[in-house]
Amino acid sequence: MTKKVGVVGAGLMGSEIALVFALAGHEVLLNDRDQSSLDRALARLKGLMEKGVPRSFFTEDQIEPTLSRITPALELDSFADREIVTEAVFEQEQLKTELLSQLDSIVSADCLIASNTSTIPIGTLAAAIAPERRNRFLGTHYFSPVSHMKLVEVIPGFDTSDATMTQIMALMSDIGKTPIAVKDVPGFAVNRMLHAFIIEAVRLVEEGVASPEDLDTACRLGLGHPIGPFALMDAVTSSLCVQAQEIMQDAYGERFRPPPLLKQRVRGGYPGGKGKPGWLPSS
Repeated sequence: MTKKVGVVGAGLMGSEIALVFALAGHEVLLNDRDQSSLDRALARLKGLMEKGVPRSFFTEDQIEPTLSRITPALELDSFADREIVTEAVFEQEQLKTELLSQLDSIVSADCLIASNTSTIPIGTLAAAIAPERRNRFLGTHYFSPVSHMKLVEVIPGFDTSDATMTQIMALMSDIGKTPIAVKDVPGFAVNRMLHAFIIEAVRLVEEGVASPEDLDTACRLGLGHPIGPFALMDAVTSSLCVQAQEIMQDAYGERFRPPPLLKQRVRGGYPGGKGKPGWLPSS
């Protein structure tokens, strides 16, 4: 059954979350702070589909119908009729809680609200939601790039109902994802494993054991990883990694302290990401 979906945040994550819902036949409103951000997001999605990425999800004749199901929306008030809304803004607690509180005042009582946070506990974010709606609030942590990565961590808060969990698990499967239920702890499951791995990789470079290029090669050819930790940091940005590690350091202690070299490179202007140097020469 077609659902009325809303996504707040038209960055790399939010725009592709909108795309996978649209590919599954749902009608999507995509919100961001200005029209230029929305225009860039829609142009990027069109280019992504025209390049056939990922072609396994669709055929060429689905491109225009899929994109037509994504409608840009500058005003959150237009979300009043949505059945599910996903928050996918920058990983900053105050920003997310302010947005969630605003959404709570707009959407219907039956609307399900999900956060795409990667590290902030759902129970913490739920404080921004009215008590009577918290049973309809939870986390859906997608992985980048959303158009390729099938996993979604589904995280209940203190008050999330079993019915909400059942509904969202079915919906994730409907849009082609593989959901796993994860306890509500800082960093959830995957990021705790990932950042322990990234921290050790940076330490190996700090100690002169191997270069970032060779460690990436070792992970691809020795561990079977599709991408090495340094290429991954360059893709998602080292600054985001530092931020995630600091959140988990606060929760779990020294084992997640960001390595000095990682912080130094971020402060020195080597975070990676679009148009900025990172760990690898091609970045």
